[in-house]
Amino acid sequence: MNSHRTTARIVGALFLISNVVFLTGAFAFVEPTLSAPDYLSLASTNRISVILGVFLELINGVAYIGIAVLMFPIFRRRFESLALAYVAFRTIEFVMQTLSDLSPLVLLTVSEEFVGAGAAEAVALQAVGTLLLAARYWAFHMVSVTLVLGALLFYPMLYRTRLIPRFISVWGFIGALVVLANAVMEMVGFQPGNLGILMLLNEVFLGVWLIVKGFNPSAVASLAGGSDADRV
Repeated sequence: MNSHRTTARIVGALFLISNVVFLTGAFAFVEPTLSAPDYLSLASTNRISVILGVFLELINGVAYIGIAVLMFPIFRRRFESLALAYVAFRTIEFVMQTLSDLSPLVLLTVSEEFVGAGAAEAVALQAVGTLLLAARYWAFHMVSVTLVLGALLFYPMLYRTRLIPRFISVWGFIGALVVLANAVMEMVGFQPGNLGILMLLNEVFLGVWLIVKGFNPSAVASLAGGSDADRV
């Protein structure tokens, strides 16, 4: 029971860490440079900021893999295949996150070349910069999709095991569907706005809950004893 309490606290902390480092890395350090009209000349100037932002984004990916790995031994007692699929989706998400983060790093080198380039070279480098931004855009959407696919496995398993109050699981499941709808609409050209706030708030709430309350002791005992009482 003590080991499950520790696991709950670590998982809760990882949820909080993942959101803090991603929001800080993406929106405080990387995106202000990439979204600027003069991003090609600005990137080399903000080199340290971009690298720090990318590093923070990668920590977010590592945190999600950590959550999946820690939850796997618990979930596999009831849902071995789903638990394994959850780890797989989190791993794919990390790969997509890495691909998303390669573009800003490559852009730093392109920016350095752009600053000292002549007119003809500058045009070619602008085309490369546009391509790198497009690669980050689509890789980021793949991060969102794999994040959702993992969440659509994670929350039903939480719901059925009753490790946490079921309203949190329902909230997270709905939030994941909203994020999926948001990503799909953006990929086909609509701009619905940032609808991911519902899932963000859920993950923050879940993180705090796991740190303070931990898993439901009776649900943990039921899983350990192989009981089917929580299947309803």
